[in-house]
Amino acid sequence: MKVSYDAHTDTLTILLKASAQVAESDEDKPGVILDYDEAGDLISLEVLDASRRVTDAGKVEFETMQ
Repeated sequence: MKVSYDAHTDTLTILLKASAQVAESDEDKPGVILDYDEAGDLISLEVLDASRRVTDAGKVEFETMQ
């Protein structure tokens, strides 16, 4: 999994499956784009205008639960 923020385009991207190819994209809600592979599995999502929609788009906190 990879999370990236592009300050130039103000886009937050969460990539769930790096090796998968995008077969279909859907803007589920305005400003939230979901990408799916050929099997229909979610492989990434993009948040447009991220600085407006996310508390701190330039900061990522990762936590695993046991």
